Amino acid sequence: MKYAISSDHAGYPLKQTLGEELLRLGHHVVDLGTDDPSIPSDYPDAARAAGEAIMRQQVQRAVLICGSGVGASVAANKMPGIRAAICHDTFSAHQGVEDDDMNVLCLGARIIGPELALEVLRAFERARFSEAERHVRRLNKVQSIERQFSRMTEAHLG
Repeated sequence: MKYAISSDHAGYPLKQTLGEELLRLGHHVVDLGTDDPSIPSDYPDAARAAGEAIMRQQVQRAVLICGSGVGASVAANKMPGIRAAICHDTFSAHQGVEDDDMNVLCLGARIIGPELALEVLRAFERARFSEAERHVRRLNKVQSIERQFSRMTEAHLG
């Protein structure tokens, strides 16, 4: 599978560790930066890069890291088709994919340690959307909300 990995300066060390693990697990990894943790960078830029990679179908999933994970998750979820969530435990990481078809794992580098982050990443990486009828029905409703409010936004801007 192809993964994008992106972070702000706070997430850089964890990004390096998780990118190496994805490679070890046999995945293709597109590193979207940041490349220099000594230069402040903003989580919305990291989120945009990861979301665009998914939207352009250059990757199937992304891992996004900032200080808390909150900002990265908020920013990523502004993009159509992106289903990002903060997961600091393995259950949420696999359940988010299995039930909600989550495609972006958000982590807070100042919240989670590297060993737990690796476990969470592995849970996310192994998980697949269940295709269960109730989960498909709910995902369709989420996508309907996204389309409806995208049209409303376009109407107000146009």
